[in-house]
Amino acid sequence: MTGTVTPIKITNKEIANDFLNRYDTFLFDCDGVLWLGNHLLPYTKEFLDTLTKLGKQAIFVTNNSTKSRLQYTKKFASFGVTVKEEQIFTSGYASAIYVRDFLKLQPGKDKVWVFGESGIADELSKMGYESLGGVDPRLETEFDATTSPFLINGLDESVTAVIAGLDHNINYHKLAITLQYLQQEKVHFVGTNVDSTFPQKGFTFPGAGSMVESLAFSSGRRPAYCGKPNMNMLNTIVSAFNLDKSKCCMVGDRLNTDMKFGVEGKLGGTLLVLSGIETEERALEISEEHVNPKFFAEKLGDIYELYKQ
Repeated sequence: MTGTVTPIKITNKEIANDFLNRYDTFLFDCDGVLWLGNHLLPYTKEFLDTLTKLGKQAIFVTNNSTKSRLQYTKKFASFGVTVKEEQIFTSGYASAIYVRDFLKLQPGKDKVWVFGESGIADELSKMGYESLGGVDPRLETEFDATTSPFLINGLDESVTAVIAGLDHNINYHKLAITLQYLQQEKVHFVGTNVDSTFPQKGFTFPGAGSMVESLAFSSGRRPAYCGKPNMNMLNTIVSAFNLDKSKCCMVGDRLNTDMKFGVEGKLGGTLLVLSGIETEERALEISEEHVNPKFFAEKLGDIYELYKQ
């Protein structure tokens, strides 16, 4: 597999300076890189402030579809970090772009069934699409095919796509109705992201991929995934910011999504941080299963501390 290099661990000021000087734009994953759940990782704010002082550009690329980009700006603000909405690309936003630009669904005519949380519906709404499902409270009731309000009058014929992502309140009712739409030949199947798990402080929890794949298994269909490492997402970002890919670095905590995203996207560099999912052993391992990062560090804050020495 491409990306088989000997990763450089950032352990001193010289390597930290070299790393920062190589790139103009840094693409950051969020969960496991900047924070774990609601806990900002040490010196993350200082690291981001340093990039700003150095004239670098920061773009935040997350596979989390549960929040809209606007909600993400509020999460950043809660940590004292100011980020503009246009600096953020979520897998929910990427899925909405895919529906609009690739599937060419027509706002006002085509509707989207959402299996997931408000972040997906919010991004669709901004583009003029009506969505069904999602956080509709009627889906929280116990499933009965004879009484479900989503079945008693038949399926909505205007639905031409399903977008499926992470749902912290997954239940049988949601799975059952989503499957009904996926059994319709005209309905496209879009998955926000393939992550099997995601990290929180001290824990690893089931990710969107585990839920989307459940729907794929029951429907016998494969989704078009829109989050990392899908190149549709990277191409959209490169186009939006007119980026020179050779001067970009992808920063993340996963080899199979973040690092693959950077390597297959032919970005200038990749940085794996070990504050989320991966270990140093995995970062150094030569395997057909995953790519290797160009650089790695225990956490972003370590680079800041070395740089300030």
